Amino acid sequence: MSAVATEPPADPGFGVYVHWPFCKAKCPYCDFNSHVRHAPPDQARFVAAFRAEIAHMRARNGQRRTQSVFFGGGTPSLMEPATVGAILDAIHGAWPIDARAEITLEANPTSVEATRFAGYRAAGVNRVSLGVQALDDASLKSLGRMHTADEALAAVAVARAAFERVSFDLIYARPDQTPEAWRAELLRAIAEGGDHLSLYQLTIEDGTPFAALHRAGKLKTPDGELARALWDATQETTAGAGLPAYEISNHARPGQESRHNLLYWRYGEYAGVGPGAHGRLDTPEGRFATSTERGPEDWAGLVERAGHGTVSDERLTRSEQGDEYLLMGLRLNEGIDHHRFARLAGRDLDPARIAALVQEGMVEQLPGGRLRVTPTGFPVLDAIVADLAA
Repeated sequence: MSAVATEPPADPGFGVYVHWPFCKAKCPYCDFNSHVRHAPPDQARFVAAFRAEIAHMRARNGQRRTQSVFFGGGTPSLMEPATVGAILDAIHGAWPIDARAEITLEANPTSVEATRFAGYRAAGVNRVSLGVQALDDASLKSLGRMHTADEALAAVAVARAAFERVSFDLIYARPDQTPEAWRAELLRAIAEGGDHLSLYQLTIEDGTPFAALHRAGKLKTPDGELARALWDATQETTAGAGLPAYEISNHARPGQESRHNLLYWRYGEYAGVGPGAHGRLDTPEGRFATSTERGPEDWAGLVERAGHGTVSDERLTRSEQGDEYLLMGLRLNEGIDHHRFARLAGRDLDPARIAALVQEGMVEQLPGGRLRVTPTGFPVLDAIVADLAA
């Protein structure tokens, strides 16, 4: 992680997350709410459901100005540009979208989906996030991806011509991957136009095909020593190329950070709409954690009957808000604000716990009451969060 921390804004802002749950195929490592359908979904039906759910959320939290919109999935690049435009119109009607707002759409880097990029740009999207995942064909095949490395890089070039800002994802700690090969892959990614990279260690998620293969001994992941060497290679290579980590898995040139994801990590407010979407809404009664029905057709039917697809709507206690702020904010290089934690949680962090972690080199205190995790601490971030939250 970078040695320099930025000063976050006092107000993290408001954003909207839109979940499009459909995919052409289910990747064997993926546990996201994604669904494969043999027949194309009725996009007009889903647009109508999105409009209704957005109106419902607007009635709950009142007037806001939207600083960011994120179309995630699933595969949002399977949407027609007109569908994206209609959803953005509905959001703007509920919570006016700021003229400088970041509007991101996740896309698969295939030639077919790249043909829609100009349409998405015309609809209002100004940033695209491409699920490249690897830059060698053997790894892409093992990850269940439907594109080649050359096709992915061609899509990156098309995206850079269409959008102001482009990001792409890569997965590392893949079977048999060496730190040397990973460094070379990273340098190639950066050379091909990476201003923002999301770099995720491969994790084995319960219920996925990779989990079954792993249990059967047919999928080998790096041991702790190799995983750490790959982590170190990631930090050194990106920082050396001018894309330091601003969050545990995200790297960017200065000014190219994902503003929508910063809103999450800074514990801002966001509405989550669509099947399986999560949100954090601030209402006169307090902050609520919302989630919607995961099944796409079930969600649409519920919205048609009730005006929304919400299945969980829980008011968060002050303690829960403090814990969430810790969990999200300590992922960031900028860290958290002691004073904001106290306002949210109704208690201070334990000075003795902080002192012990400082002594161990796991966290550091910054001027103005900020606390952040050190480069030494980031590989054991979960344990640090648990210690401070106890």
